[in-house]
Amino acid sequence: MKGNFRYFFREGSRNMFSHGFMSFAAIGITVACLLIMGTFSLVAINADYNLKSLQKENAVLAFIDEELSDEDAWALQSKVEAVANVADATFVSRQEARDSYVAQYDENDLYADLDASIFRHRFVIHLQDENRLSETVEDLRQVEHIAKVRADEAISAGFITARNVAGIISIALIAILLVVSVFIISNTIKLTTFDRRDEIAIMKMVGATNGFIRWPFVFEGLLIGLFGAIIGFGLQWLLYNAIATGIAGSDTLQILRVMSFEKIWWPVAAVFLLAGVLVGIGGSLTAIRKFLRV
Repeated sequence: MKGNFRYFFREGSRNMFSHGFMSFAAIGITVACLLIMGTFSLVAINADYNLKSLQKENAVLAFIDEELSDEDAWALQSKVEAVANVADATFVSRQEARDSYVAQYDENDLYADLDASIFRHRFVIHLQDENRLSETVEDLRQVEHIAKVRADEAISAGFITARNVAGIISIALIAILLVVSVFIISNTIKLTTFDRRDEIAIMKMVGATNGFIRWPFVFEGLLIGLFGAIIGFGLQWLLYNAIATGIAGSDTLQILRVMSFEKIWWPVAAVFLLAGVLVGIGGSLTAIRKFLRV
């Protein structure tokens, strides 16, 4: 059996290199399909990343009872942070709230003499799970000396809906692209198989089993998929970094956050490898099936 697999692998390698142009075409199409799927997937990942970041910036404000002194108000931080689902809580004093308001809205020094006492001490709170916003708001209201809690639940719900819709659309389109890729590569490999139809027919006539004929094509498809995956991954890395550098250097696109490729390269590499192997082997099996019916 070990000798057979060595033979199959050798024949698959020989077939791939002996049909140089068609193998090159199959690898090129594999690379193109993987790049399309990879680019769209990375766009979807970064879109979700940006939506998630914006969602986290949608902070909850917890206003403190006006009767509390500055020290007592600040001391509430440990109680606020102890509430379930609170990721962090930042204390903002009356003076800090006043200065922030003036800096944001006072363009003509209309609020230069605004008294800080009209503002309340508050906590700016970020959550661990935005889906539990309503539950966390209710828990914060139960904290002693928290007079009011303000949260933009409509905005948070909008972000959640947008992420869910984007996720469903992304999965559907990636699945369609995968099926189309298998179909295209199958037809490309079928052209190389067509040149050997007489050889396959002769092997069938002398008693060769379908498995014995099929395995060299499987290894050929495997090698095509591997080459396509490696080349595609390298090009995807270069393309991603070029786009990320362009966005970082653009004045109009700096609001977008692009994930570092170094943080996601290994799952991308795994997906490219798996998709390349599946597409290559799947295309070979689909292509050889017709010619085994002799």
